[in-house]
Amino acid sequence: MHAVETEAVAAIRRFNRFHTRWVGALGGSLHGSGLALAEARVLYELAQRDDWQAGEMARALDLDPAYLSRILKRFTGQGWLERTRSAADGRALRLRLTEQGRAAFQPLDQASSAQAGAILQRLAPFEQERLIAALADTERLLSVELADRPAPIIREHRAGDMGWVIGAHGRLYAEDYGWDISFEALVAEIAAKFLREFKPGRERCFIAELDGQPVGSAFVVQENERTAKLRLVIVEKRAHGLGLGKRLVREAIGFARAAGYERMVLWTNDILHAARGIYLGEGFRLVAEEKHHSFGKDLVGQNWELMLRPGAG
Repeated sequence: MHAVETEAVAAIRRFNRFHTRWVGALGGSLHGSGLALAEARVLYELAQRDDWQAGEMARALDLDPAYLSRILKRFTGQGWLERTRSAADGRALRLRLTEQGRAAFQPLDQASSAQAGAILQRLAPFEQERLIAALADTERLLSVELADRPAPIIREHRAGDMGWVIGAHGRLYAEDYGWDISFEALVAEIAAKFLREFKPGRERCFIAELDGQPVGSAFVVQENERTAKLRLVIVEKRAHGLGLGKRLVREAIGFARAAGYERMVLWTNDILHAARGIYLGEGFRLVAEEKHHSFGKDLVGQNWELMLRPGAG
């Protein structure tokens, strides 16, 4: 297993242990109810709907059907649960809490709400907002199958995006290549100049967004009247494999061509193999390269060029 995956697995297991302690499930009884955590989950779901079928509930809660059957049998024996025939399908048995069952659920529900309220009272309002957002992200990421996740979108920049662009470049290039803070400073200068001198119709920043968060960027800036420059192409690691790098570059090329530029240029370094592969695939050609020492490393800079109009040059 990759080191990053091992760290992620450890983090998830650590959170599971924390959460189990937090909900009080280690004592064998949730909130002193006499119910184990799985039993409490079943009781909660039964309180939300009165038309569950056992098989449907087992799938929804990811519980072993035999284990769920024992829980339901216990609830029935305590007078908490009754089974009725479905009006639509006489063969199907619907699960419904009795008045006794709802009375048993009420103190458990109140204890859970009180516990959550006590936690929130210890947090400042801005911390509560962070917690709520983090919980929503956790639920979304763990409950949606990869194939069902919303497709990434590419949009124009808006307020706040430049901070992400700068931070993402500084962080990812430091992690992957060991570049120092001077690279982040360069990106900040490029982004600031783009905002200060922005030329609508001639320049554009494309932002790739996944699950409502920026995960990629590509800039088109004016080099001169005939030439556009492609800058700050990046994709976050969590969005790798979605083809976003290629999509961003193609959007940039299409914009530059529609804006009337005759050619597009870019500067990169030879160690950026994935990016160079995209540029080659989109028709760019290497026109010059030169050794240099920048960002705390010895590098080989490269200039690439793409003709946007037949016969231009």
